Amino acid sequence: MALPGSNPMNIFQVSGRAMSAQLVRMNTTASNLANAGAVSSSEAAAYRTMKPVFRTHFDAASQMATVDVEQVKTAGEAPTKRYDPGNPLADAEGNVWESAVDETRELVDMMEAARSYQNNVEVMQTAKSLITETLRLGR
Repeated sequence: MALPGSNPMNIFQVSGRAMSAQLVRMNTTASNLANAGAVSSSEAAAYRTMKPVFRTHFDAASQMATVDVEQVKTAGEAPTKRYDPGNPLADAEGNVWESAVDETRELVDMMEAARSYQNNVEVMQTAKSLITETLRLGR
């Protein structure tokens, strides 16, 4: 039973929130891949891998759970120092700091996020078909 003033989530809202979370995951992964191999003049300025942190959201009124992105954090290995005196970004000692993006891991994350997104699209399509069929039977 829904509490007064609360609107229970429906399957479209649950899937939509999950799709939004996976979109954030795909965007952070794309950013990580775009910055793979990027160099900087200092460790502090070097690119660090970003990962979304998900949080489960339970809707007591509908008894359904979905996911939200709580925050996006830096994760992974620290940038690596590389000797490259010819690089215009090199410091006084000839070093640059290269992002430590694991491209293979990022590609796997991208595929997982795309599959999760597609699964939620299919959930929405199935729910729509069931509702449409139910309405058709009621005629």
